[in-house]
Amino acid sequence: MAQAQDGVQGIVSPQWFETTLHHISLIAEMAGVGVIIIGAVAAVAFFVTGLSRGEDWSKAYHVLRSTLARGILLGLEFLVAADIIGTVAIEPTLENLYVLGLIVLIRTFLSFALEVEIDGRWPWRKSG
Repeated sequence: MAQAQDGVQGIVSPQWFETTLHHISLIAEMAGVGVIIIGAVAAVAFFVTGLSRGEDWSKAYHVLRSTLARGILLGLEFLVAADIIGTVAIEPTLENLYVLGLIVLIRTFLSFALEVEIDGRWPWRKSG
């Protein structure tokens, strides 16, 4: 292994490779935030449309929550991917790996909770 510029033992990668990975990580972060925003706007649009068509409040509210949860869930997947690229590929220090582990743990819990919210049941329970 070669010595990196900051004195840490690791693989020295070309600057263009690190720059490319950094840009990919930023694009994935922007995609995640964009998906969450679009999901929120779509959820509100479905909610308002449902109410304007005469659906009862509880059904429109359920559609709002499940659509919003799906948008957040998909956005979280993009954000986790960005964190993995940013931490492992760009700056693979032990401290960054600990932070990544904590972020992934929190986002996994959120994803699990959102799946329960969307489906209305535990994932290991059969539907129907």
